[in-house]
Amino acid sequence: MKNKLFSQDLEVVNIGLEMFQNDLTKQGVKVNQVKFVPPAGGDEAVLEALDYLETEHIKNKIDEANKQVVERIIQSRPVLIGFDKAINVIPGMKKNMIIHAGPPIKWENMCGAMKGAVTGALVFEGLAENIEEAEKLAASGEIEFSPCHEHDTVGSMAGVTSASMYVHILENKTYGNISYTNLSEQMSKILRMGANDQSVIDRLIWMRDVLGPMLKEAMEIAGEIDLRLLLSQALHMGDECHNRNVAGTTIFIQALAPYLLQTHFSEKDKVDVFNFVASSDYFSGPAWLALAKNAMDAAHGIEYSTILTTMARNGVEFGIRVSGMKGKTWFTGPSQKVVGPLFAGFKPEDAGLDIGDSAISETYGFGGFAMAAALAIVPLVGGTVEEAINTSKKMYEITSAENPNVTMPILDFKGIPVGIDLRKVLESGMLPVINTAIAHKDAGVGMIGAGITNPPMECFKKAALALAAHIRELEAGQGK
Repeated sequence: MKNKLFSQDLEVVNIGLEMFQNDLTKQGVKVNQVKFVPPAGGDEAVLEALDYLETEHIKNKIDEANKQVVERIIQSRPVLIGFDKAINVIPGMKKNMIIHAGPPIKWENMCGAMKGAVTGALVFEGLAENIEEAEKLAASGEIEFSPCHEHDTVGSMAGVTSASMYVHILENKTYGNISYTNLSEQMSKILRMGANDQSVIDRLIWMRDVLGPMLKEAMEIAGEIDLRLLLSQALHMGDECHNRNVAGTTIFIQALAPYLLQTHFSEKDKVDVFNFVASSDYFSGPAWLALAKNAMDAAHGIEYSTILTTMARNGVEFGIRVSGMKGKTWFTGPSQKVVGPLFAGFKPEDAGLDIGDSAISETYGFGGFAMAAALAIVPLVGGTVEEAINTSKKMYEITSAENPNVTMPILDFKGIPVGIDLRKVLESGMLPVINTAIAHKDAGVGMIGAGITNPPMECFKKAALALAAHIRELEAGQGK
């Protein structure tokens, strides 16, 4: 047995430092390199916090809280109940307020795409005559800026929503909370991507005067549309419902069409609306983001929970929120680069950093987490079919359960991964995968590509430290 063993070619498994792999490879030895990342990157303070969260008494409470959070996500049934102007329905909305994607940010710190969207919105609202005047107004202190997430709302890319814009209205039939998101402008040269010329303003005016009112009237006739059911169908038809919405838009407009036809609007207006929907597959995209927001808000604020209820980016910072930290507590780190194909004529240095509230889709479990359901997305975001399938499989390692209401056929109808656990992220070193569009770094240009990115680990470290401190306070208050 020994002779047989030592007569075989030596193969080495190297864990950790690649310098050993390099030395052995030079000597003709076959080496299998295993990436090793110590938990929490070896950060002693974070490791201590994780140890505390894993003590038996605390772990039992966390597990019970996480079970409640996952149950709330899975049992949430978000339905579309209407459309209206933001000023009429979004909590806290004001005529001089712009709500935006990601964690809080001041005008002077905003990235180019967000500044482009803000100034375009101010012109659209009639608060400024032109972009130059809008820039001065935005810097004057007269305009209030606030995250969409702090107003029960989400907004993709720059996420900029102003008072006169129409929004979807969703109700959680299980838990009663309401969520909102703005309408799709479709793709590329649009406000949410930072574009703001007259063609963008004209489209927004048409959406305010025709599209929005027609959708509002249609939903008054329809009553409600079950979006969770449509989301599940879209994944079975080849979408992941973040960046690929071919099926989702088809079944969404199919559900709306009978009621749009019954509105009082002219035949020309109806034709214009259907042509607008046909101009891009993204029409349904915002509805799925609002669905995810609706479910995750119902799961927010469960003491002891380590599960994420928000991932959002403003183009400068990436922010997460954790269910066990109530209220508006954000944990932030720097926005990351998005790696993927760019449109012809653009270079990597043209790209802005990761931006948008649309990572709420991955927080819920679709989008990048469900790429195995949407293999046709590979040409858009890059990579291979095998990588797309493996990405979905890996996300089960950092989540708490599967959602039986939304499944992926290629994985034997396995439910999408649900409940990102910050402990699992820190212990494994594996970050959530997000697929997303890429906006130009400068204002006024728009979308230039799409790709894959991750949150910064810094967010999770900060959250673990804060949550451990918060739980210690809770335990002290209970005399433990």
